[in-house]
Amino acid sequence: MTSTLAFDVEAVRKDFPVLAREVHGKPLVYLDNASSSHKPRQVLEAEREFVEQHYSNVHRGVHTLSQEATDAYEAARSTVARFIGAQHDDVVFTKNVTEAINLVAYALGNPGSPVPLGPGDEIAVTEMEHHSNLVPWQMLAERTGATLRWLGLTDEGRLDLTNLDQIVNERTKLLAFTQVSNILGTENDVPALVARAKQVGALTLVDGAQSVPHQPVDVAALGVDLFAFTGHKMLAPSGVGVLWGRGELLNALPPFMGGGSMIEVVQMTGSTYAKAPERFEAGTPVISQAVALAAACDYLGAVGLDAIKAHEVVLTARLLDGIRELPGVSVLGPDSTEARGSAVSFVVDGVHPHDVGQSLDDLGIAVRVGHHCAAPVCRRYGVPATARASSYLYNTEADIDALLDGIVQVQRFWGAA
Repeated sequence: MTSTLAFDVEAVRKDFPVLAREVHGKPLVYLDNASSSHKPRQVLEAEREFVEQHYSNVHRGVHTLSQEATDAYEAARSTVARFIGAQHDDVVFTKNVTEAINLVAYALGNPGSPVPLGPGDEIAVTEMEHHSNLVPWQMLAERTGATLRWLGLTDEGRLDLTNLDQIVNERTKLLAFTQVSNILGTENDVPALVARAKQVGALTLVDGAQSVPHQPVDVAALGVDLFAFTGHKMLAPSGVGVLWGRGELLNALPPFMGGGSMIEVVQMTGSTYAKAPERFEAGTPVISQAVALAAACDYLGAVGLDAIKAHEVVLTARLLDGIRELPGVSVLGPDSTEARGSAVSFVVDGVHPHDVGQSLDDLGIAVRVGHHCAAPVCRRYGVPATARASSYLYNTEADIDALLDGIVQVQRFWGAA
């Protein structure tokens, strides 16, 4: 079969040492990228060179290493900002997307919040959210007395917008939603949701964990107020994430944590706080991880986000088409590549998803199993869990074919064929 991939995937694969290894005597087929991606040599080397030659704590130090580290850290912030169409000071480094969302939820519930919340106010989310974009809002509602409401799902795995005006209404203070679902693969209509929120004066927060690694994202063009994503899903190390926000909003939010670096003046009777982003980066920040995240942004930019998206569309179409031909195997979520990411959750009739995952691992194929931190979605579709395959820039058509063949072998092994 003639390849229709958008770039030389074999050349890309050479940058990822782990892809050359075997698992259980079989070549590794890594299809768990929605959970965490692997790292190319360029990213590993950027972090290592920084730690070996330039590492020190950042800001305030007058010695050479501290100044070099500060320059590298702030240059990383500028690189990340450019990557998402943002300004330097509007990028806050966090531990991950979970911390970024919790930062906002905590700040909005603190005294001095620019959007006070209390009984009668509402927070809106969707039924497809990752727990990281659901539980913090449940906690905020509990603390403040606000009410949590949500948009439901259609049978096809898309947002049910028939009651959008009722869910997002004049009492809504915040609408939080994912750009691309980590379990269904659904890509949501960000402009439509943002437009409705603006009509009623509500803030918008978008979880970009599954979009930023895979497609071009321009936060200014999206028109959102707050946007979060994480490094370990986009070729960077774990332990680094990003919260982007409109500058005036970030500077109006009260701090998330108190300590060093986030202060302006400290007295025994009280303190004042630095402007964003420093006010949200208390203590020693994620220095080497931020440098590595910037290197990952450079790597993805060199390959091209449009090319990566096109590459994944080919792989996702191949997987969806192949599953459609397998009796007893069904997909949760959209059955086409239209407005869809590369995460494909599936169920094999008669075989528990954990058994599917273990059997595929015996074949060297890595997929994720469980509810994928989106338990309400599994409950909505009446399944305890799913297996999920998620491709990325270094995956090949052969990887997809190996998975499809592996599913057939799973069915035979468990007597489900």
